[in-house]
Amino acid sequence: MSAQRKTAVVAIGGNSLILSKQHEDVASQWQAVQETCKNIATMIERDWNLIITHGNGPQVGFILRRNELAAHEVHATPLDLIGADTQGSIGYMIAQSLGNEFKQRGISRPIASVVTQVLVDREDPGFQDPTKGIGGFTTEEKAREFETDGWRVMEDAGRGWRRVIASPVPLKIVELEAIRTLVQSGYIVIGVGGGGIPVIEDESGNLVGTRAVIDKDRATSLLAQQLEVDLFLVSTAVPQVAINFNEPNQKWLGKMTADEARAYHAEGHFKPGSMGPKIEAVLSFLDAHPAGKVLITDPPNIARALDGESGTWIEA
Repeated sequence: MSAQRKTAVVAIGGNSLILSKQHEDVASQWQAVQETCKNIATMIERDWNLIITHGNGPQVGFILRRNELAAHEVHATPLDLIGADTQGSIGYMIAQSLGNEFKQRGISRPIASVVTQVLVDREDPGFQDPTKGIGGFTTEEKAREFETDGWRVMEDAGRGWRRVIASPVPLKIVELEAIRTLVQSGYIVIGVGGGGIPVIEDESGNLVGTRAVIDKDRATSLLAQQLEVDLFLVSTAVPQVAINFNEPNQKWLGKMTADEARAYHAEGHFKPGSMGPKIEAVLSFLDAHPAGKVLITDPPNIARALDGESGTWIEA
């Protein structure tokens, strides 16, 4: 990495792209991305190198629904191409929003969005027992129709039926050296969107797309580990991490050691559907790169958190 600047991987969550169920349209997505990029630009203004990763779950769901509605008119889009499509569109939105913010602030930094493949093991157990829900909820009868196209379906906690796919462990970021070279050259890089496009090696060693979704926190952690960045910043919906979250005895945490975070996680403070995967991802980063630091906060508080006035810092 650059000797002059510190380098951070910044993982922006779904709330940075879609604020609520009432604001899922494209215009609202633009507005959410623009607000997030204002906060990220403040970090770049402080002379950081950044690699930005992002989620894409809702956008993938929208394209799957369009496939369903247009099935009688046009061919369906395979899931790996949907991943590539959403990486491109969201990367475009972030790059343009950041570039416009740079212009307003007089920042001169090039930006590049990299459509990123991530290698997984074709024998990963997740392929035999898929559990990651994808797409919208429907009735059992309609969900069963997806089975004719090779999907698995299941009932999801009383909310309806939906498709489920594998969420295999990420092993290698295919475009890692391209990302590294761009960062070393001073670029702000957007990559590994949505956890990356899952690919496997076939019998000949060639890469091919596979029907799966990689957890974006896991993939971002792998990127941060392999680049040995100074800071892994996880942008989420809350200004700090808390124990006993939403309980009368809730307690915000300004600092934690990795061991303390691991103990709190074992006690059940960080739920699987919210903070749990983020804590697992940052602990994996710190285990592999003990010299690094972790910061968890929401986008409006990034600057204050960097100054120690908000956010949760975690160190090995």
